Formats: sequence, structure tokens, C-alpha cells
Amino acid sequence: SNREKDLLLVPSSSGGVSVIQWPPFLLASKIPIALNMAKDFKGTDKELIKKIERDNYMLYAVIECYESLRDILTDLFTDQHDKDLIKGICKHVESSREEQKLLSNIRMSELPQLSSRLEKLLNLLKSEHEDLESVRTPIINVLQDVMEIITQDVMANKPEILKGFQGETTDNDEERKQKYENIDLNLMANSTWMEKVVRLHLLLTVKESAINVPTNLDARRRMTFFANSLFMKMPTAPEVHEMMSFSVLTPYYKEEVLYSEDELRRKNEDGISTLFYLQKIYPDEWSNFLERIKFVPKDEDSLKEKMDDVRHWVSYRGQTLARTVRGMMYYRKALELQCSLDMKKDWVNAGGSQVSYQEQMAYAAKSVAIADIKFTYVVSCQIYGVQKASKELQEKLRYQNILNLMIKYPSLRVAYIDEKEEMVDGKSEKSYYSVLVKGGDKWDEEIYRIRLPGKPTAIGEGKPENQNHAIIFTRGEALQTIDMNQDNYLEEAFKIRNVLEEFHAKKHGTHKPTILGLREHIFTGSVSSLAWFMSNQETSFVTIGQRVLANPLRVRFHYGHPDVFDRIFHISRGGISKASKVINLSEDIFAGYNSTMRGGKVTHHEYMQVGKGRDVGMNQISLFEAKVASGNGEQTLSRDVYRLGRRFDFYRMLSFYFTTVGFYFSSMLTVLTVYVFLYGRLYLVMSGLERSILEDPRIQSNLKPLENALASQSVFQIGLLLVLPMVMEVGLEKGFRTAIGEFIIMQLELAAVFFTFQLGSKVHYYGQTILHGGAKYRATGRGFVVVHAKFAENYRLYSRSHFVKGLELMILLIVYLVYGKSYRSSNLYLFVTYTMWFLVASWLFAPFLFNPSGFEWEKTVNDWVDWKKWMGNRGGIGIAVESSWESWWEGEQGHLRSMSARGLLLEIILDLRFLIYQYGIVYHLHIAHHSRSILVYALSWLVMLTVLVVLKLVSMGRRRFGTEFQLMFRILKALLFLGFVSVMTVLFVVCGLTIGDVFASILGFMPTGWAFLLVSSYLCCYPLTRGKKRERKGKKKY
Repeated sequence: SNREKDLLLVPSSSGGVSVIQWPPFLLASKIPIALNMAKDFKGTDKELIKKIERDNYMLYAVIECYESLRDILTDLFTDQHDKDLIKGICKHVESSREEQKLLSNIRMSELPQLSSRLEKLLNLLKSEHEDLESVRTPIINVLQDVMEIITQDVMANKPEILKGFQGETTDNDEERKQKYENIDLNLMANSTWMEKVVRLHLLLTVKESAINVPTNLDARRRMTFFANSLFMKMPTAPEVHEMMSFSVLTPYYKEEVLYSEDELRRKNEDGISTLFYLQKIYPDEWSNFLERIKFVPKDEDSLKEKMDDVRHWVSYRGQTLARTVRGMMYYRKALELQCSLDMKKDWVNAGGSQVSYQEQMAYAAKSVAIADIKFTYVVSCQIYGVQKASKELQEKLRYQNILNLMIKYPSLRVAYIDEKEEMVDGKSEKSYYSVLVKGGDKWDEEIYRIRLPGKPTAIGEGKPENQNHAIIFTRGEALQTIDMNQDNYLEEAFKIRNVLEEFHAKKHGTHKPTILGLREHIFTGSVSSLAWFMSNQETSFVTIGQRVLANPLRVRFHYGHPDVFDRIFHISRGGISKASKVINLSEDIFAGYNSTMRGGKVTHHEYMQVGKGRDVGMNQISLFEAKVASGNGEQTLSRDVYRLGRRFDFYRMLSFYFTTVGFYFSSMLTVLTVYVFLYGRLYLVMSGLERSILEDPRIQSNLKPLENALASQSVFQIGLLLVLPMVMEVGLEKGFRTAIGEFIIMQLELAAVFFTFQLGSKVHYYGQTILHGGAKYRATGRGFVVVHAKFAENYRLYSRSHFVKGLELMILLIVYLVYGKSYRSSNLYLFVTYTMWFLVASWLFAPFLFNPSGFEWEKTVNDWVDWKKWMGNRGGIGIAVESSWESWWEGEQGHLRSMSARGLLLEIILDLRFLIYQYGIVYHLHIAHHSRSILVYALSWLVMLTVLVVLKLVSMGRRRFGTEFQLMFRILKALLFLGFVSVMTVLFVVCGLTIGDVFASILGFMPTGWAFLLVSSYLCCYPLTRGKKRERKGKKKY
């Protein structure tokens, strides 16, 4: 707030005050305490002064308050006689202080009354008024009261000048009052004088402790980090004209630039708009914003008057291009200010004293010119030209918002790919250009146009190619890569000179760094509980994780963070973005691989931080994890990882493995271990081996120690060790009590469920990429999640990665429980399987737990209706996956169309595990009468085939007779039903079938049917792939 800003502000000049002027929050409540102390004090002057001097801040506050009041009153009066009066009073006070007669010459009991009138006077002076003359009379009246209190009440023994003044006007009281009417209200337009007024008002009025200023947690965090960073080791900053020049490059596609009014007001099914949502999660920032724009809305419609300001306020709290551009342009603002200070310092060192107005203007122009030379910001808006020509409202708005940014920030440059039809040898051909534009008066102005050999994004991934075509427009010796969802802070921008000096720091010896890693702050942590989980996870990685990777492990690379590249080194050695399709999906880390392989060095520095946004909703986070896991799968298959692994020494190779692809490989092995363990247990319980082992008398005596051992080690199965880095980092920065508290709160908010669910995403997409390749970019969308996700959407996202696998593990656990319950203790089963049940519950129910209004009955019913409709719709060409299950299924099999023979064989071998259920369960049915004959298993297959034939007959009958011969179709179904009832009756009465056997058969036959579906889908997709490849080879040969 404005008040908190004033409390934190150090005055720009001393203003004639003889003591150090501390920020007012340090002096808060000192004057009220001193007044209470003095008004009833019964001792001597010496004792009073000694009591005040015990608190240095109180002493400084008293002296500053006295001297500031003297200067304000002296400046305010225009009559020399009034000025002389103030001077005489001050002389009397100072002489009384020297002679130790303050308590006898001044009535301390009247000081609180004087303080209250001064507060009223200062309120009038610091308030904003359109017409100064309208407040002249109230100010004069209060000023006369103040002077009356000083001269009549406070002064016990009046000085000579005061007696003389009163003697001149004693006969006419009205004339005496007119002595204080000549005041200079033009001072209220003087910023320095008003600063003194505001400061004195704060000293008098702040009666409570200001230790919690500012109250906003993010402001406190930024100030705390900046203050702490000043004590960290960093190179000395050179003057601006001697620093390295650098550029910032941001790739942009078609994300939000600035939220529109319609997007802010659009409500979800619960009647919640984005604006309302942000007002509730940032209540203090919203009230401070209204205070800054000096507006009090009566209702939501009244905000239309300030909608442009509101749009910016919301956009600066989202992950928008406007926020990123504003943050990066702080570099230019910081450099201008630092350059101006450098020149003033040089002026003072040269013996100069007062700087004239013309010299100040020349310095300002020179500062702007030097800042433009040292800093360049290029935003690579790939389809800016398409958006400019588009007639679609959404794209047109994005173009207009980008144009407004260029006009607002004249030094901002936008690069884009322009596509034109040109005549070449009499034929019309498409030509592609890399174009750089800047903002003009009203429109953009073209600076450069470079012809390209073809369309870059046709041969490479979108984001890296977007960077590659624009990198030629950057300048300088260093290049900082900034994503579209990042932010910067003015106080951090002041340290960019220190960071760039790291390239030349002597501590690195002859092996200078080529990439400087910087710390990140995740600013989306307060948006939701999921965003907080991701924020804490990311914070531990970008701080303690990056710190250890850089030193001593020496295996830090580039992770899409705000790293600063040695531009000359990388442009001459392959660039900063590898862009080959699929394999370079995670293009950022390949830049680090490339730099390391070419002899570069990557360091990490924590004295500067940059803001970073993360996905805030469940589905957004899952898509992001899927993209990263797929990218790591492609890294595992890449030459870069192979070459680095071969060139590193043994210990550095291990560090490299476990901090890159090894993490995902280990996660996959963890889940595979669960599968192997449960299928092994399934074999033991079905074969009877487990029963024979546990019922052995020699084993039974050792069961209790086994249970105790399982109980002690089961604590670590929850994965508590994985959260240790996060707890350590939060403990180092905020204290270990805070760290433990945050950890407990995270567990209460089901963080363990969330991270276990995300483990499934990592394993599924990493394993799929390893087997079949085909990694692809997944757009997550970076908006605020205030909408309930329908079950059909969750089903599309999590069916294959979580629901199917969760159901498989649940069936395994149920079978293991049911068929071993008669001879196994419940404690043993619990200790062995409770973490696996937790895994199953997380994979099956997390999307509902973290879905807004996920358990509201009305939405559940609507989701069911929507899901049934989606399942029933037929697919086809042009039918979106959101509209039809069939279209979604076709898309899900996309990775199989590039499947190799090795991948096909592995998939079939893995799917054969589903046949184990049927083989084991049929021998435990009561109808089998404990027979171990192979005929029992063969008979189960006969039943399976019969069921499939019956289902096929019903399906064919529905297609052939369902419309024209409905009676025949109904008779067919009736006969099948009667046959089914007759067979089941015979089985129950004659053969000894039980209800338990029916449910057990379902458990046995369901996995077998799923195996058939999977194998048939693989076999159907594989020949198509081979046929297309043969066709392409034939065309090539022809």
C-alpha cells in the first residue's frame, strides 16, 4: 500500500536534519512512547534525556521530529515576522536543552495536545486537492491553533521574542491571529517538501509496531531475498558503459498477451469469474491496486471505467506475455538509473558541485543511449504476421496487444516468420522471411528482413526453431533465454552487471563459464494447492538441486531456466537450440549437452533470481509431466547422452545419469518392481507355495520377527526420503520450524496423493517413448483453473496412463488378498501391501480429488451423461477426439504406427501377463473340485470362446435385424437368454458352481479379454506401418 511504501522509504535527501533519517518503520511508535514518557515525568532533565538515549531509534526520532517541524513551519510562513517567531522559539528550546531547563521552561503535559493538532495540520497538507485555495482557510485555522498551543500552553517561561510579539498585538486579538495567515501553499507541489510532511506525519501517527511491514508476503520475500543477496559473493559491478552488452530472447507462439474484458468477466458453471477468483486469492493486492488508481468501485459494473488498468492488474498475476515483457524491460530501467548515477559520481569526483538543468537533460539522454547500446530485448512472435492479417477476433486482439507493447516500450523488438507468395521463373512460390519490427507512433515499423531457405517449423520443433530464426537479431556478448511464463523484478535487474562479470571472473581460472545458471522463484505457488506443491518441488530443484549439480558434481545443464549464455561461444558452436523433430522435444537441455561436449562450463549463481510460472491445474500439470517424461525418453535414445556418458569419468558419469534420464529410469523401475512383486505373489498364492511355506512349523516361529522387520521398513516405502531436499531448502531459507510446518500442511492437503499420481504420468510416457518413440509437444495452457473438468476429459487424459494400470494393480491385490486370507495373518498382508493400495487409490481417485467441485452430485450426474454421449458417438475423418471415443482411440494408437518389430514383440510379451489370472483362478473354483488336470484350463478357454461367440452373434444381429426385423432380433435375444439361464441352472445344480465362482471367473476372464484387445490392436497397427514403409520405398525406387 502507499502507507507501507512511505514507511519503508528512505528520504531522498537529508533536508537539513542533523541525524540519520532511518526508514519510518524502524521509528514506528517512538514519538508516541516518548510523549507518554515525558508528559508525566517527575525527574530531572538529565534523567529524561538519559532515558530517551537508551533507545537510539527513539533519540533519532525525537530530534528528527523537532527539526522537521521547525523547517516545515518556517517554510510555510511567508511573513518574515512569523519566521522570526519560529526561530526565536527554537532558540529558546535549544538553550533550555543546553542549560538543562527543559522541564521547567516547557510544559511536557501539553505535548500530546500539540501532537493531535499537528496531526490534523499534516493531514490537510498531505491530502490531494484540486483547488489549493479551497483548503487555505482550514489550514490557516489549524495552523493558528498549533501556534496558539505552542505560545500559550507549551511555553512555560516565554522567551523575549515571544513577549515582544505578544506585546505588539495584545490590544487586538483579531490582528494577532492574522499574523499566521500568510502561508505559501505552493509548497504542496514540491515533492521534497511533501516528502518531509509525509514522513513527519508517520512519525507522529504510527502508534503500533511496524515490524510486519509490508504485510504482503511476496513483497516481504522479495525484499528479504534482495537484502540477503547483497551479502553473497558476487563480482564487482563495472560502470554501465564498461559492462558486457547482452540481449534477452523470448519465444512466443499464441499464448495470452493481455487478458480481455470478456475473459475477466466470463463465469464458470458456479458463477465464478477470473477477476472474482483473483480478488479472493490476492485481497491485499486488490485493495492496494484500488488505492493506487484512486478508485472505489460501487459494484462490478463500475469497474468498466478502469477496465484497462484492471486488465493489466490481472495479466500481471497470470502467465502472460505482458508480464514477461514488463519484467524484462526492468533491465533497461535499471541500466538507465545506474548509468545516471555513474555519471553523477564522475561529476562529483571531477570536482563538480551543482548540476544545471541542461546538464541533467544531457545526462538523461546519454543514459538512455548507453542503456539501448548495452541491452536488447527480442520477442520471437512466430505467427505475428498471421495474427496481423487474421480476421479472427482472438488473433486480432493478440496482434493489437503485441503492437501496444511495442509502442509502450520503444526498445522492444519483435521477430516473426513472414510468408509471401512470389513469382520465381514465372511460377508462384511461397517465400519465407525472418522479419524484425519495432513500435512506431501508431503502427509497427520494419527494421530487417532476411530471406529463409524454407519454413523453419516444417523441419524442426516449434519452440527451438522460433528461437533459431530470431537469434540473428540479438546483439552483444551474452544472451539470456527467457520463457513466455517468466517475470523479472527491478531490484534483481540491478544485479545483471554483477552476473555478466562472471564470464570474466578470475575465480574460474582459464576455464571460463559458457552458461550462467540463475535461481528461479515460482510465483504461481499461491494460486492453488497443486500449484503450491509444484512450487515447492520446483524450488528445491532450482536452488539446492542446481547448486549441487553445478558444484561439486559439475553436471548442471540448461533446463529452460533464465540462464545466460555466452552468445559468441554458442553461435559459433551450434547455437542454443537443437531443433530436430521429436528427438529434440526438450530442446533446452540439449543446449547444455552441446555446451559441455564442446568444452564449455555451466555454473549456477543464487544471488539473482527471476520469476517463473508453473501449471496450476491437475490436467495442466499432467500434460507438462507427460511432455517432460517423453522428452527424457527421447534423451535416453539420443546420441548426446551416449557421447557424454562415454566421455565423462566414472563418478561424473554416475552424477550425470542420476540427475537426468536416470531419475525417470529409476521411477520406471520402481513401478515395474511393484508389478514384478505382485505377479510373483500372485504365482505364489495360486500355486500354493506361499501356503506351504507359511504353514511350515519351522517358518511359523519366525513370522513375528518378519512382521516387525516389515513394519520398520514400511515407513520408508511412503517415499519420505524424496521430500528431504525440499524440507532442507525451506529450512535453510525460512527456518526448520517453518519447513516442518509446511511439510505437515502439504500432507494434510494430500500432496502425497498428488506426487504418487504424477509418478504414474512419468512412468507411462517415459516407457511409451522408450518402446515406440513418437514424443510430441503437449500444450498445457497457462490460464487460471476455475472450471470443473468433465469426466470425459479426465478419461481421455488418464485412461491408459493411470486408470487401466490402477485397476490391474487393484485386481492383483484383491486376488492376493482373497486366495491367501485363510492362512495368512492380516498384519503381514497390511505391512506388505498398504503402500501399493495407496498407489492404486492415488492413480484411480486423484483426478476427482483435485478437480474443482469434483464430488458435487449435480456435476457428477452431468459428467456421466456427457461421458456416455462421448462413448456412443461415432468417429471418422474430421471428428475431434473431444467429440468421439472412436476418434480418441485412433489417436491413442498413433504411437503404434511407428512401432518396430522389437517394440511389437516386447508389447506382446508384456501383455501375456494377463493370461496368468485365468490360469491360476480356474483351478481354485469350487466347480473344479480340486482337479489339477489340463482339461480344466482347456474348458475355461471353451467358456471364453463361447461367450465371445454369443457376444458376436448379438452384435451381428443388432446390425442385420435391429431395424427391419426387430421381432426376429428379439426372439434371438430371448433364446440366448433362456439358453444362458438353462446352462447356469445346470452348472449350479449339477456341477457345484457357486456365486463366489461367478465373481472369481469375472476376475479371471476380464484380464484375458483385455489381453486380446491389446494384442489385436498391436497386430492391426503394425502391418499398416510396414505397408506404408514398403509403399514409400517402392515410390522412391521408381
